[in-house]
Amino acid sequence: MSLTAPPKIKLKGRRSMALARGRSIASRIAQAVLLLLAVIIFNFILIHLAPGDPATVIAGESGGTTPEQLESIREAYGLNDPIIVQLWHYLVQIAHFDLGYSFYFGQDVTALIGERLYPTVLLAGTGMLAGLIIGTLLGVVAAIKPQGILSYFVTVIALVGFAAPVFWTSVLLLLALSIAIPIFPIQGMNSIIVSPHALPQMWDTTMHLILPATALALIYVALYSRTARTSMLEVLDSDYIRTAWAKGLGGKVVIFKHALRNAVLPVVTLLGLHVGALLSSVVLIEVVFNWPGLGSLLLESILRRDTPVILGILLASSVLVIIANLVTDVAYRIIDPRIAISGGPQ
Repeated sequence: MSLTAPPKIKLKGRRSMALARGRSIASRIAQAVLLLLAVIIFNFILIHLAPGDPATVIAGESGGTTPEQLESIREAYGLNDPIIVQLWHYLVQIAHFDLGYSFYFGQDVTALIGERLYPTVLLAGTGMLAGLIIGTLLGVVAAIKPQGILSYFVTVIALVGFAAPVFWTSVLLLLALSIAIPIFPIQGMNSIIVSPHALPQMWDTTMHLILPATALALIYVALYSRTARTSMLEVLDSDYIRTAWAKGLGGKVVIFKHALRNAVLPVVTLLGLHVGALLSSVVLIEVVFNWPGLGSLLLESILRRDTPVILGILLASSVLVIIANLVTDVAYRIIDPRIAISGGPQ
């Protein structure tokens, strides 16, 4: 008697799985949109409740701060309207993909953020990717020999990385490798004078990128190495790994094909969770190295009380965090197909 399901049953099962997957994706997108709306409203109210008057910033830039001028500016920018009315106007702007106009820089906020987005993505992406790869490899290798020298070395790296503030690490790297031993440039993303050709420009940007990306990567090397080591030790102690060893499978097959796939799940979780905390580290690093990204723009906008730019950067960072969480969820399902489609990670 054949145990194979008829073609119609198989087709029906695939359709039901596809529908379940579609419902799951639609549900998560709807949740992400509602979450983004809540974040936009919260950011707007929080910024407008903060002390300070944007009108004084605008008036100061135009050369005067008389009461009549301040009142005229508030009326022109709608600052006299109730906060609910201002919020509604802002939501309508967002719906039309309009982030407003900068009080201080005198530019469209969308264009201003677009100019600073690439440097931040380059720095954050390079530092986080380097920390992820190096930290995971160190943790996996350390777990293979938990009593070895490398395992103790990973523990020390994790302790130092957690204890050292990113601002202190950045200053230390700058003093050591830019001033005491002038190997790398001191600040900025590009030199003032550089060849117009593509390769020299790429090399110049790379040299400027190494130190700030290293300062950022050290945080994640400490984090991911410790997490990967702990997770790998738990996986290697599992029954199915013992069975794989008992079958006579090679060490590389057991470790990289069977164990590593499950061991990296906690690392992927941390990767998604730490995208939100990434901006705070990037702000400090960009200030130390004078990196022309969103972090330095955010700090300058806060000091200038430039509300449209602050809200625009907070919105952009919120979108990145939500997208990162969605990508993490998809990555979970790619790494481990056993995870339920609609129930999330089990």
